[in-house]
Amino acid sequence: MPEVFLSIGSNIDPETHIPAAITELSDLFGPLIVSSTYETAAVGFEGPPFHNLVAAFDSERNPKEIARLLRELEERHGRTRHSQKFSSRTLDVDLIQYGSAILDDKDFRLPRDEITRYAFVLEPLAEIAPEHRHPINGKTYRELWNAFDKSALVQKKLTSPIK
Repeated sequence: MPEVFLSIGSNIDPETHIPAAITELSDLFGPLIVSSTYETAAVGFEGPPFHNLVAAFDSERNPKEIARLLRELEERHGRTRHSQKFSSRTLDVDLIQYGSAILDDKDFRLPRDEITRYAFVLEPLAEIAPEHRHPINGKTYRELWNAFDKSALVQKKLTSPIK
């Protein structure tokens, strides 16, 4: 059964949306492994900081079905699709890895590029799955995080996590 990893974020009332999303994800998929919550500066636009985390679970559902369920979850939390790519969000839940699957079609890509591009995805992923390997480059998430350029990082682990 593939291990599924999700990136979860919010910068509009995250204290409400993230715990509700965790509850709904548990109801949909069963027990979750959940990282710490990280506060991260908005990337690509001016806005309030995001709260980000990663969750993992095992599932026999196919990746496109999981992605559809995540989109419905986002919409239940007021997420709209007509906004620009880089903007504030009530809830952003992305399927970032599905076991060792490598998928690349015009609308669906796994593993997601965000894993190696953004600290707000990689750090919590390395926290809960340090020895898991990236399906394409073969490096562990601990290795990737240790090598990540942190010189301009504006991110901190919250001492009172939102869950």
